[in-house]
Amino acid sequence: MINLETPKKLRPLINNAHQVAGQMLRPNSRKYDLAEHAYPKELDMLAAMVDGLSDSGQSAGAGASGVRREEADGDSGKVRNGTNLASIVGVMEMCWGDVGLLLSMPRQGLGNSAIASVADDEQRERFDGVWAAMAITEPGCGSDSAAIQTTAELDGDEYVLNGEKIFVTAGGRSDVVVVWATLDKSKGRAAIKSFVVPKDTPGITVERLDHKLGIRASDTATIRLADCRVPQENLLGSPEIDTGKGFAGVMQTFDNTRPLVASMAVGCARASLEVTRDLLAEAGAEVDYDRPAHVQTAAAATYLQIEADWEAAYMLTMEAAWMADNNQPNSLQASMAKAKAGRMANDVTLRCVELAGSLGYSEHELLEKWARDSKILDIFEGTQQIQQLIVARRLLGKSSTELR
Repeated sequence: MINLETPKKLRPLINNAHQVAGQMLRPNSRKYDLAEHAYPKELDMLAAMVDGLSDSGQSAGAGASGVRREEADGDSGKVRNGTNLASIVGVMEMCWGDVGLLLSMPRQGLGNSAIASVADDEQRERFDGVWAAMAITEPGCGSDSAAIQTTAELDGDEYVLNGEKIFVTAGGRSDVVVVWATLDKSKGRAAIKSFVVPKDTPGITVERLDHKLGIRASDTATIRLADCRVPQENLLGSPEIDTGKGFAGVMQTFDNTRPLVASMAVGCARASLEVTRDLLAEAGAEVDYDRPAHVQTAAAATYLQIEADWEAAYMLTMEAAWMADNNQPNSLQASMAKAKAGRMANDVTLRCVELAGSLGYSEHELLEKWARDSKILDIFEGTQQIQQLIVARRLLGKSSTELR
């Protein structure tokens, strides 16, 4: 059973991440929101520090690259608080500082999570230290990842990739791109595999960088693959097409990364709540936790309501990560956490803008920025609607063909 208290061994990580968020990320938040597509050079030193701590074992899992499933160690009765939970709490604190800057951290991309989730030991060692973006979405394929049209054909000891990918986070700055492609369109979702494609490989080009509503510090690219040849050993996981297993191979990536995105939403929303509570107090609308909501001001009652919504998303996110650490199937919980946290962050940040009035709508505070940033957290890694569909399938025991 999950313990509601923060594990003692993770508290130093949380404290360190919070200090970094408060002293480095948040002070630069507005700067790189206005300077879209400018690379945040301040992150180089931070990334080097995180790498050093990870290599020394002092902050294992302190970022996207830490997300993975650990093999059972033979003590089935022992509760683990491992790299998934460490990554979750660390990312929450960093996104309390700034979501866009966290997504711009070198070697901490969602592609790194994919490598950590499904790569074998040799691949993990070979790709250690790279900055990996993840390319799933296509012009004709958004929420339904099973409809991917990018192809990968085996030619000798190489795969030849052809297709176009859009909305690739860190696609312009990364060293490699984890590209999802199909080995055989006729075999459906079971044939979809992921490939690590170095950016200097002939045939892969960054077509453009997109302008966005939020997370402007993070670059979002369109990438084209034209007869792009990658070594056979760059395929992550098994090359076998198991129609009985279906989409399970690549879904393992989502089961680990969706709680990660949920934690970004939790961190961003918490930042809005804390600033709003202070602004309300300055205006004389103190939030009193010892009194029922109906006897407090309307502003305080609204605040208590949205804070409770945040608490629910926080607990779902922690549960999904804890289950992954303890080798429990968490596909349902991962989608529940992502669905709840994504929608919660949108609702909470917008309500905080309303509660703060003109201060919330202006650039005097970061509230309006957090409201803009939060929208993507309800969209990428599977939209709200897709998460609800997955949850319904899991609860009702329906397949993707039975419940669409």
